[in-house]
Amino acid sequence: MFDDDRQDLTVRLAALQGVVVAVLVTLAVGFWFFQVAQYNKFRELADNNHQRVLPLRAPRGVIFDRDGEAIVENRYSFNISLLRERTGDLARSVARLAAVSGTDEAALWRVIKQHDDKPDYQPIVMIREATVAQVAAVTARRLELPATVIEEVPTRYYRTGMLAAHLFGYVGEITPKQLAEDEFDGLRSGAIVGQSGVERSYNRMLMGTAGAQRVVVNSVGRELNTMDRLDPVEGRRLQLTIDYDLQAAAEEAFAVTGFNGAAVILEPNTGEVLAMASVPAYDPNDFALGIDPETWQRLNDDAEKPLHNRAIQGRYAPGSIFKIVVAVAALEEGIVEPDFSVQCNGVKSFYDRAYHCHLRGGHGRLTMEEALERSCNVYFYTLGSMIDIDVLNAWARRLGLGGWTGIDLPHEIEGLVPSTQWKLATAGEPWYPGETISVSIGQGALSLTPVSLAVMMATIANGGVRPTPHVLKAIDGGEGWEPFQLAPGAVIDLQPETVETLHRGLWRVVNARGTGGRARIDGFDVAGKTGTTQVISLSGRAAAQETSELDLRDHGWFTFFAPSNGTPEVAGAVLAEHSEHGYLAAPIARHVMQTYLAKKAGLALPSFPRPPLLTKTTPETAQAVVSERVVAPVARPGEID
Repeated sequence: MFDDDRQDLTVRLAALQGVVVAVLVTLAVGFWFFQVAQYNKFRELADNNHQRVLPLRAPRGVIFDRDGEAIVENRYSFNISLLRERTGDLARSVARLAAVSGTDEAALWRVIKQHDDKPDYQPIVMIREATVAQVAAVTARRLELPATVIEEVPTRYYRTGMLAAHLFGYVGEITPKQLAEDEFDGLRSGAIVGQSGVERSYNRMLMGTAGAQRVVVNSVGRELNTMDRLDPVEGRRLQLTIDYDLQAAAEEAFAVTGFNGAAVILEPNTGEVLAMASVPAYDPNDFALGIDPETWQRLNDDAEKPLHNRAIQGRYAPGSIFKIVVAVAALEEGIVEPDFSVQCNGVKSFYDRAYHCHLRGGHGRLTMEEALERSCNVYFYTLGSMIDIDVLNAWARRLGLGGWTGIDLPHEIEGLVPSTQWKLATAGEPWYPGETISVSIGQGALSLTPVSLAVMMATIANGGVRPTPHVLKAIDGGEGWEPFQLAPGAVIDLQPETVETLHRGLWRVVNARGTGGRARIDGFDVAGKTGTTQVISLSGRAAAQETSELDLRDHGWFTFFAPSNGTPEVAGAVLAEHSEHGYLAAPIARHVMQTYLAKKAGLALPSFPRPPLLTKTTPETAQAVVSERVVAPVARPGEID
């Protein structure tokens, strides 16, 4: 028995010895694996625990006006960010940051909530444009705030504030939706990108290339030294076609008159946009700093829509300005000759319906030049009865209306010029000839953008060469300025007689007995056309009991080019919302042209006059009021010329 026990003990000891040996071998292999075979890998992991890679945002490219003045640039500021992966207790870290920086803790939590979808290793900017005091306080308490990062970053700065805001656009952090779009391919969450205007159109050029900096930190996250650095590359510099002084003149005129609206001023031959105003506007600097929810909500809820670029996104009935299209179609299709005349007795019947002119007693017998000058409705009713709607649609499109102009800005909308196909698709009904009568004076199913009407006037000014409007003039990628190359505009083969008739007729609108006299400039032959378009019908006015008197006023247009007796230098369109009459839009255009001429001659720039009752109807303007308003057909009173 004793021998059996001894033998059993020996077996057990041998087994134990085997286990010990196996453990020792395993440990030895493990030590070899970790210390020899995987040395480099685990050394890197250990190093990484004491390293931090900091992104270095690239400054966006500076934007200049056509005179070489920097109008959009960068300022350097400090952001205080939070790295959630380094916070043992997020709530405690946020509370400490709020206390040290003097920031509302609830506001910091709102920022974190907005970035819940971000991975913890990505820093969240908690305080943008931190003050010197905030930076100093956080730096002094770094041991208590190991998860915070202080970063010096370039921040977009719009020197002109609200001036040309819609044209420049604004920047903001890329959205989750944008990350999935091809336009922003390759960008990561947190990137600052252009959201509208030039900032959006030329975002890739302006962004540049981000850099990075790898630093060594201690156990509490304090930076000890920089290991290596890849400097960011600034975005390309852009020169725009915008003339700051003309832009300021347009916006000054809107401010003095008190009208909302839009103005687009072009160099007719090239399509360069000299000025583009949309009123009311906003301050893009609010977005550059990271717009707060309250400001964003206020802008979106504003009934006047300050974020809306009326120049390329606003559609309005053109009123009598569309008579230019009718004249072109009638002449070019050979329906009438320039000397074609119509007797206007104040009313004429078409399709068993009476259509009235704005002058009750009528204009007498008029040729086309005279009809353009006096804006005779009966004359253009007559032409409308002779032209197919699809022919009008085709000529409108050739002149730049009813589609996109191709301007190099985002979110441009199409204008609407009706056709038989459009009527059938939208209403399931055929087009009726009587509808063409309304279209012939710019009413009915017509809605056009200010930029498209500016293109039309440039086309008429050029004698049939339609330019493509654009705001980019030159690009500097670091090797000097290179002109922006744009494809030539479309050429419309207009007969010389058509061009001459239009030029003479539109000159008479401003310089003879027409309604554009407020745009007259001695020594600078301005050609133009006013238009007044009804906002709401008379029956609608009666029903709109809670609508203000101002909101019921008609919109006023003035389109123009100058000079009409030589190479045109400027062309454009001005829309003054609720100005009641087109002639009240003319002074805005006149002020821009006077500024242009003064600048060209090296003279002091003019100020817009400030009459006390500019937006009111006075005895002095009573006749002009009458000449702009249409006395509508018997069945539909209140239509506007």
